[in-house]
Amino acid sequence: MAEQRGYFALVLHAHLPYVLHHGRWPHGMDWLCEAASECYLPLLRTFERLASDGVDFKVTINLSPILCEQLAHPAFGDEFRSYLQNKMDAAREDIAHFERTGFEHRAKLARMWLEFYEGMLEDFEARWGGDILGAFARLWDAGYIEVLTSAATHGYLPLLLNDECVRAQVQLGKLTTRHRLGREPKGIWLPECAYRPSYEWAPPVEGFGEPARRAGIEEVLSDCGLGHFVVDAHLLKGGKAIGVYLERFEALRILYERWAKEQDKSEVELPKTPYSSYFVVGPSGRGAAVFGRDPTTSLQVWSAKHGYPGDFDYLEFHKKSFPGGLRYWRITDASGDLASKQEYVPEWADGKVGSQAEHFIGVLEGIVGANPDGAIIVSPYDAELFGHWWFEGPRWIAEVYRRMQGSGAVKPVTLSEYLELHPPTEAISLPEGSWGEGGHHWIWLNPDTEWTWKLIYAAERTMVELA
Repeated sequence: MAEQRGYFALVLHAHLPYVLHHGRWPHGMDWLCEAASECYLPLLRTFERLASDGVDFKVTINLSPILCEQLAHPAFGDEFRSYLQNKMDAAREDIAHFERTGFEHRAKLARMWLEFYEGMLEDFEARWGGDILGAFARLWDAGYIEVLTSAATHGYLPLLLNDECVRAQVQLGKLTTRHRLGREPKGIWLPECAYRPSYEWAPPVEGFGEPARRAGIEEVLSDCGLGHFVVDAHLLKGGKAIGVYLERFEALRILYERWAKEQDKSEVELPKTPYSSYFVVGPSGRGAAVFGRDPTTSLQVWSAKHGYPGDFDYLEFHKKSFPGGLRYWRITDASGDLASKQEYVPEWADGKVGSQAEHFIGVLEGIVGANPDGAIIVSPYDAELFGHWWFEGPRWIAEVYRRMQGSGAVKPVTLSEYLELHPPTEAISLPEGSWGEGGHHWIWLNPDTEWTWKLIYAAERTMVELA
């Protein structure tokens, strides 16, 4: 076994918009129930099995306040049971149909789905007593996971009009996490990893005030008692990923120029590594620790072209049978249409899970070997990728941690644990940006979305007046 050189922090961001009482399909309860059955419950199973097997694993997970409120709502349990029952009925109908028409392999897959949903219902009822959040809370209490809070309504914090509203988003998010999971969170997942420093900021749409000094996001976090957050790696390099998007929209260019005018270029452009933590401090002296997303492991999982989830033997997400909506096909190839997809072979997928987990361990060992002792690899992903979009994802996570025990060079850790072991020793400033395309605010502020900000800003003004 190799000597330990560094740390690995898997960070999962679990969030869905508020869909309760908004119908069933496509953006109603079925969306939430699908994520619960294919992602949140399989992740819980994975974590509990690792714990019972004595595997050393640590996961940092954000359960967004919006998601927590939905999973805790009395209506969710009944809706979820009904959803699982419908899926089991669909599987039984498919089994009968495929056996009758001679599709033996597809009938086998339908039985796989029947067992899958039967198991989910049994675990939901008997194992967790219908309380998904309670199961996560017990893992948190046992030290296997750390739960991050987030903004109360998943508000895009850098573009909000008032610091009062930014603070309200952060403080209420923290209170929701404590209320629903029983513990005080130490860190936060900033929606879309979006960050804004303190500077003379002006609203990007007309009619909502004059330029004014805004508090940096890190100062708000400090005021609310939150000590760490995650940003995309390009922010540690001075924000060089903005690219062409500023040229496409005048409001974005103006925001960027206002920030850039106040920056000390020699400070901003000093090279920094995503394999360490830093302390981000505002003009007030208040701040928080920051971690950077590792680009190498991100590409290995996120990339549609190079990432593990795109393996041709894995379950195809987009092709579903009618009318039950179950999936019987594998990805097959990168360019073929849905009609050309071939049947899923679970045994082939199982083999790929193990080999790709082994490859991932090699990637981690290579990174820590190329960096000073104590380096941390922070790998954040949307939680819904695992199990929902990538059906085999929870099994891959389990195999990564099992193989990590045999490595020795890399130790799993939560973000809070790492800060206790290696407190940041360097204070830095960060540019404005996000983990969205282009690295700035383009995805959320562009000619097609500008009208929404007028409504948001009007609502903010009303909230401040009523407060």
